[in-house]
Amino acid sequence: MGIEVGSVLEGKVTGIKSFGAFVALPEGKNGLVHISEVSNAYVEDINTVLKEGETVKVKVLSVAEDGKIALSIKRLLPREPRPDQRERGNSNRGDHGNHGNYRGSSGQRRAPRNDAPRVWQPKKVETPENMSFEDMMSRFKSQSEDKLASLNADAPHNRRGSYGNRSRRK
Repeated sequence: MGIEVGSVLEGKVTGIKSFGAFVALPEGKNGLVHISEVSNAYVEDINTVLKEGETVKVKVLSVAEDGKIALSIKRLLPREPRPDQRERGNSNRGDHGNHGNYRGSSGQRRAPRNDAPRVWQPKKVETPENMSFEDMMSRFKSQSEDKLASLNADAPHNRRGSYGNRSRRK
């Protein structure tokens, strides 16, 4: 029996790296389970899920011409149940119209969206009397940088560089 795409095998974890785990397969072959194929949940550190020497069931995802075998553990795990229609709301477009019943990926309730139209409001200009010294310095620096940028954009550029004046020296 050769190792074919789609087959389910049992193997032993022989090494763990930050990007995945190496698994010894039958027939003396080795494959790699990428960290994204270890669990249905996000895995930040693979060492929290797998240990070296552990026996795991894997599904063969691909066999490259050079002999590299891509494996998956999560494709053999049961899928996480999706929320039913009542939890998702009546709309298929996110959380519009569900009045706060939608739970995001973190499981926390989202606040209902305010359907009032957004109106642009100009920023309130602070007068120097109400500003701290640090605020005034920050404002001055910002305005100075803006002025310098506009002056540099309008100024003609000397494209000859620092060696451009050599022809005048004699």
